[in-house]
Amino acid sequence: QVQLVESGGGWVQPGGSLRLSCAASGNIISINTMRWYRQASGKQRELVARFTSGGITNYADSVKGRFTISGDNAKNTVYLQMNALKPEDTAIYYCYDAYTASWGQGTQVTVSS
Repeated sequence: QVQLVESGGGWVQPGGSLRLSCAASGNIISINTMRWYRQASGKQRELVARFTSGGITNYADSVKGRFTISGDNAKNTVYLQMNALKPEDTAIYYCYDAYTASWGQGTQVTVSS
């Protein structure tokens, strides 16, 4: 069993930045299996960023060049640095562990003026 706790969400104006954190506890094999998803109101949950084999990162086209996923193995924590935020980035952001199929509770990100 893995527990995932997200933090760092909030309200920000367009063009601003936020950094989300996902702290994992329990039966963690590697933070490289962890991913970030988001779900906007009335829309399906979508993959935002993940690690691939070899530590390469992969992003949704809509966030490429603006978002960066990173991790700290010693802290069992994954981060999502979000820059140049747009109103369409408004969503609940979820951390997901692909190895155990575990989800966090989500953190709300709101981008508006």
